[in-house]
Amino acid sequence: MSTLIEEEKLTGLNPAQREAVLHVNGPLLVLAGAGSGKTRVLTTRIARLIDVEGVDPRNILAVTFTNKAAGEMRERIGRILGSDPAGMWVGTFHAIGARMLRSAAHLVQRTASYTIYDQDDSLGVIKRLMERHRISPKQFTPRAVQSVISDAKNRMVMPSEYEHLALDPFSKAVAPVYRSLGEALQLANAVDFDDLLVLPVRMLQHNADKLASYRERFRYILVDEYQDTNRAQYELIKLLGGEHGNVCVVGDDDQSIYGWRGADIRNILDFNKDFPSAAVVRLEQNYRSTPQILDLANVVISANTGRMGKTLRATHPSGEQVTLVRSLDERDEAEFIVAELAARRSARSLANSDVAVLYRTNAQSRALEESLRRHAIPYRLVGAVRFYDRREIRDLMAYLKLVANPSDDEAFRRAVSVPKRGLGETTIELLAEASRQRSSRVPTVPSTYLPQRFVSFGGEEGRGKVGYLASGAVVMDH
Repeated sequence: MSTLIEEEKLTGLNPAQREAVLHVNGPLLVLAGAGSGKTRVLTTRIARLIDVEGVDPRNILAVTFTNKAAGEMRERIGRILGSDPAGMWVGTFHAIGARMLRSAAHLVQRTASYTIYDQDDSLGVIKRLMERHRISPKQFTPRAVQSVISDAKNRMVMPSEYEHLALDPFSKAVAPVYRSLGEALQLANAVDFDDLLVLPVRMLQHNADKLASYRERFRYILVDEYQDTNRAQYELIKLLGGEHGNVCVVGDDDQSIYGWRGADIRNILDFNKDFPSAAVVRLEQNYRSTPQILDLANVVISANTGRMGKTLRATHPSGEQVTLVRSLDERDEAEFIVAELAARRSARSLANSDVAVLYRTNAQSRALEESLRRHAIPYRLVGAVRFYDRREIRDLMAYLKLVANPSDDEAFRRAVSVPKRGLGETTIELLAEASRQRSSRVPTVPSTYLPQRFVSFGGEEGRGKVGYLASGAVVMDH
């Protein structure tokens, strides 16, 4: 490869970015501060591996934390190369896990047409399991049970281990639900969101030939936002890259904020223990913020003793001083924001579209919206109910899911209820119980096979419905 092409790939990179891009073999930890150009480093590094080092795109696995980031990464790599990196896997941990499972679903007792349950689907199953085990939803809420089970899965604590560790009343109540959840999902040929992380890890741990195949395929692994990985994600990367060691992780130990959903900061802090020969590169030049913002951030962050250490330096010129405001409550805070907006619009001739107000949780929008309406200021709320979370879309998706996976009990329950067909929850639950009893009398089948069922609805005014629950109970209404 010519020196000219090499330099084209490196044009505009600062010394630290260049060092990270030029690194080829062996483990690499890139500590990337906020706004330090880590995405450019990742995309340029991948493009250089392909175009300069001659690595086949099929041998590269790039993992991000959002579908949007994955799409942008592939697009930017394609622009650098001049063509799409065909064969390269780029996606979120969950998307990568789903892809692995589709190709070997029989190893986790599913078929390739398995359904992925979202949070609401999973919650519906948990509610029914709690009722079956006579656990009062008033004493322990289904969402709390769901959260604990999700946390256990992300920490790779299996039902048997969780049951052994359950000592308090709440944990003892969760244990049988957790155990039954796995059975219910398997019977419905379904997985929940957490299973997309847990099941691939278990599949690789118990199938040496499959693990060897993926290790041979993915010779170079790159992971973004490594500080937000949980135990299951950590185990997946360690399994895939632990042998050849060509693992590049990019993250910021100062930006780990997802501990409440299982992220473990130790994954990035202990990377050098897992890969003792790892090179460490610090990206400390910030291309996003002014010196005033970074100075304040550096002072606050310096109080954290559990960090690897770096200091962000601004490339932007000096800007406005940071203002700290103490408010009496959320309404007082909203009124201050609206007053500040009016003052800035008057002083700087700003349009409403030039201003954005950020808040941490959706619940905080109410006070802001009320204040904006009181002052007749038009606004647009970003991040309302997502398209696929709308009721009518979920109803339609239930029918489509049944077409793809006739064993999906959750989809059946939703489809049989919309439009209303005169079947109440009690009737459905009685049928479900009959289904479970029938299933217990059915001879054991190989794990590679799950019986397929169908659902059909027809007749005048919705009469004459016939359907199957996953394990074989017939639903008929005349």
